[in-house]
Amino acid sequence: MESKLHPVLTVSNIKTHVPIILKKDSTRYTTWKTLFKVHCQIYEVLDHLSPKQPAIKPAIEYSDATAAAKAEAAARAADTLWTQLDVVVLQWIYATISAPILHIILQPGQTAHDAWIAVKSEFSDNKNT
Repeated sequence: MESKLHPVLTVSNIKTHVPIILKKDSTRYTTWKTLFKVHCQIYEVLDHLSPKQPAIKPAIEYSDATAAAKAEAAARAADTLWTQLDVVVLQWIYATISAPILHIILQPGQTAHDAWIAVKSEFSDNKNT
């Protein structure tokens, strides 16, 4: 079975695709958000800006332990890949926001979706002030 490299793993510098560093008092949030989402869509990771969907376990009864073990290994591999891609998207977010915003939103164990929502909240709150 041939292993195919996910397109997101070929991006070496997000700043060439999203050339805006989002700053705290910036009026460029909508531009940043749009460029970022387009980039995620091109590289097939737009779903990482939304909550993670639970894995769907097929209701299949395996006739032997080997088939069940292979299915379990495939599910683990898919989950590992999802986590790896999520961290890449998280790094993209961190790399395209200013240090003051990063210090506000950064949380241990954060997913790309968590960071995306935290940035959105910063700018939604700023609209009201």
